[in-house]
Amino acid sequence: MKEFQAAQAPDLPAFFQPLYLDSVTSTNDEMKQRARAGAPEGSLIVARQQRAGRGRGGRQWSSMPGNLYLSLLLRPSGNAGTVAQISFLAAVALAVALVKVAPHLSPRLKWPNDVLVDGAKVSGILLESSAQSGGGVEWLVLGIGVNVAHHPNDAGQAVTSLHALGAVNCTAFSLLAALAPALLHWLNIWREAGFAPLRHAWLARAAGLGGTLRVRLPNEEFTGTFRDLDGDGSLIVELSDGTLRPVAAGEVFLPQTQGSPSCC
Repeated sequence: MKEFQAAQAPDLPAFFQPLYLDSVTSTNDEMKQRARAGAPEGSLIVARQQRAGRGRGGRQWSSMPGNLYLSLLLRPSGNAGTVAQISFLAAVALAVALVKVAPHLSPRLKWPNDVLVDGAKVSGILLESSAQSGGGVEWLVLGIGVNVAHHPNDAGQAVTSLHALGAVNCTAFSLLAALAPALLHWLNIWREAGFAPLRHAWLARAAGLGGTLRVRLPNEEFTGTFRDLDGDGSLIVELSDGTLRPVAAGEVFLPQTQGSPSCC
């Protein structure tokens, strides 16, 4: 493992302590080791490539050079359920950053943290944490991968990249320069004001709001209408009999992407 040439790396807000590595198994794996060793909040790993990148549920995440791969270490207060709201925070921040580097894009958010452009997935977001006794969290690693220059063609779902969407001048570093301050902005809002403003920002960009979707849980599947998020981030689905059912975890399928579960 070695540092790669980061002469063009952007200046980031002082909160971030970046380390640029050429190749890692995954940025999350590398950051988790550092978290266990006591690395401070704000530690950031950015890799040129990952040899074994992964998304939610252990799904493989294609990690060719030219894309953005990062992991940020946070040490948030709160129980595991509250801390999981950082997933929404990351999605909103990434949507903001994408518009900044490519104003012609209109990113939409698919529950809980997929970022879509024209119905195709452009990123993966993965949270991994260490629990404390009493229900708290000792540390949390926020992993983000964004398809900047490349995207896989065999992902089993609609996937795209910024270059394929016409943002040919965007680089991993130019996106990082936009994403880091957006992450810090929304992190500060979440810590000071809770989930309410983040929920509002997420819903303003929500894909499929008011439309039909299919939810897959470990032991069942059902279809309903996407009505809302509750105050904790659970998906609120209206069933055919008018019942409102909250979904705290599961896979969601939108009509235009029936083969594309929410993942990573």
